[in-house]
Amino acid sequence: MSTEVAEAVAALSLVDHHVHTCSTVSPSLAGFGDLLTESDRPPARGTSRFDSQVGFAVRRHCAPLLGLEPHADIDDYWRARQLLTPAELDRRLLGAAGVDRWLVDTGFQGDEILDLDTFATRVPGARVQEIVRLESLLEEVAVGADAGTLEERFRAGLHRASAGAAGLKSVIAYRHGFDFDPERPSTREVRAAAGLWLAELENGAAPRVTQPALLRMALWAGVETGLPVQLHAGYGDPDLDLRRCDPLLLASWIKLVEPLGTDIALLHCYPFHREAGYLAQAFPHVYFDVGLAVNYTGAASASVIAESLELAPFGKVLYSSDAWGPPELHLLGAALWRRGMTQALSRWVDEGEWSVGDAIRVATMVGRTNASQVYGSDHG
Repeated sequence: MSTEVAEAVAALSLVDHHVHTCSTVSPSLAGFGDLLTESDRPPARGTSRFDSQVGFAVRRHCAPLLGLEPHADIDDYWRARQLLTPAELDRRLLGAAGVDRWLVDTGFQGDEILDLDTFATRVPGARVQEIVRLESLLEEVAVGADAGTLEERFRAGLHRASAGAAGLKSVIAYRHGFDFDPERPSTREVRAAAGLWLAELENGAAPRVTQPALLRMALWAGVETGLPVQLHAGYGDPDLDLRRCDPLLLASWIKLVEPLGTDIALLHCYPFHREAGYLAQAFPHVYFDVGLAVNYTGAASASVIAESLELAPFGKVLYSSDAWGPPELHLLGAALWRRGMTQALSRWVDEGEWSVGDAIRVATMVGRTNASQVYGSDHG
């Protein structure tokens, strides 16, 4: 393994271009395990959440930061964790991640995680910026709207919310899938869909927008702001239909967006990260990461990271952790990414295919400077 590459990657300050904040309270041991999976179902009888790649990664990479040996027993890890306040645990693990810019999606279960101002106190010296979730904003402005005013209220709310945001995010993959009509919906379509949805809300339905025309309206409105638009792609919790989350299904929509110049960032993408790499090569405005997959593939994540560098231009690959809740996930995203990048790049250097200088330059691009191209300067 190249010592020069390893040292450079270890010292690199990262930009986490898609992340959430930390839990407001300390969970139980079982609750902690539930936060280390994308499943929302209880574990099968006789199994443990901690007998998984991410569970082993916590014990390997996080235990030393709690004063334990790597691979400490999970019960010992839990006892050491309980000795720290949530604020101290966050500061210790987040600080060790080596991230100096966090782009935070605030739209998922925001009442269970820290607000941006509080999160900023846990990462002193780092820059914290918001990524606005389009569907959450639409659900927020629906209160008091009618079918004729919903789109106008949404666009006004988006104008206000996007003024200080680094970017926007859509979870249309969850709410419908990527096999949607790529064209902008007409006013007639939007109003008809709004009428149906608002009637459901009046009858007590949960405020969750799934009407395809409304999802398309929100997505196109986001594109028209000119801010980068992130889309969850691929693997996630059982709320999505993975078959409909292949980013190749977005190709027609991506072509329609291209003339507008808005950057599209495909998030996570596993197991479709090779498909995402193709789209990033084919279209100048498409970027992608493998963030969520890195934590959950743990010791196997080096292969996923190397595969993300197969086809895509190196200037189109981004770093993210997609961590939500336990600060262990924020740390693991960075630690496993550094490990995987070091292994992949060192192998190519050792084989004589890459120079050390090129390897360090690519690591820096993926870890930080590509994000500056998409989301603007690190400063200001």
